[in-house]
Amino acid sequence: MQLALEGISKKVGAQTWLYDIGLAPRSGAVTVLLGATQAGKTSLMRIMAGLDTPTAGAVRVDGVEVTGMPVRERNVAMVYQQFINYPSMKVADNIASPLRLRGEKNIDGRVRELASRLHIEMFLDRYPAELSGGQQQRVALARALAKGAPLMLLDEPLVNLDYKLREELREELAQLFAQGESTVVYATTEPGEALLLGGYTAVLHEGRLLQYGPTAEVFHTPSSLQVARAFSDPPMNLIPARASGQGVVLPDGTELALPLPPDALAVGLTVGVRASALRVQARPGDANVTGVVELAEISGSDTFVHAHTPWGSLVAQLTGVHYFELGVGIRLHLDPAQAYVFGADGRLLRAPLRQGGR
Repeated sequence: MQLALEGISKKVGAQTWLYDIGLAPRSGAVTVLLGATQAGKTSLMRIMAGLDTPTAGAVRVDGVEVTGMPVRERNVAMVYQQFINYPSMKVADNIASPLRLRGEKNIDGRVRELASRLHIEMFLDRYPAELSGGQQQRVALARALAKGAPLMLLDEPLVNLDYKLREELREELAQLFAQGESTVVYATTEPGEALLLGGYTAVLHEGRLLQYGPTAEVFHTPSSLQVARAFSDPPMNLIPARASGQGVVLPDGTELALPLPPDALAVGLTVGVRASALRVQARPGDANVTGVVELAEISGSDTFVHAHTPWGSLVAQLTGVHYFELGVGIRLHLDPAQAYVFGADGRLLRAPLRQGGR
């Protein structure tokens, strides 16, 4: 199934929620809608599903306009943050309900397979009211997957789950989506989730589509400062800079040899550095800056160090578990080739070369 949104806008009273969005999610692949709360993700998905009608624009399925066609007349599977299950049916029957409607064979086997993948096989004989919120969300997700609809809409479906289970299910879902033929649209606020799911990513901000393309391409080559901010966790370090003969100059006079386009303005530049690009070990050719540790936090197998430096407040993501005392000095190192440069208007002027020169 090929879904296409053409010039979609949505106004509610005097407020505009969506601005002239054109998007064609790829069939048989995952399209991630990435953006902060109130970026427009849910509003856009409701229009895709037929729950809402756009103020302007058209929704097409396989070239046929379906704008305004109600959801009951479309073959769509949906899972939202607010899970919906049939309270009078046991978990097994909830999952099996779409399979029975299609007259599937081996329903029990399919139910157990999905339940196992979503870690709810031990709850098949219980009623939804006997489960926690996270468990009920997984039941709703299993039922949506069982439906096998050509369009599957998932609005932050893992947000109510604990961290460890969320990590496990992300990997399971990525595999399930890769095996299917449905057009999958998945909304999230988390850049890491978009990267794990792969496929394509549409970055939204305040109702506007900023960039759409293969997920790795959008991550490595954000078209603007806004996209870079949205697609970085922790947030990208942003350092004010000006152009020089050799590249750019940072606030403390450090010069980075980063060739810029001839039309780049000399002032108002911003150098972007991902937290993972900063190191505490020096390498030949590095630029370096000395600062003071303001905060050090361990998350999983990484350590995040916040430091006050002449370049501004920086966050470094260090692999492994490291301990830093607050207020002590720290020296951070950067390979200039890993730096981004954005113009005064926010557009990308330079991105690091990816492996293989791309």
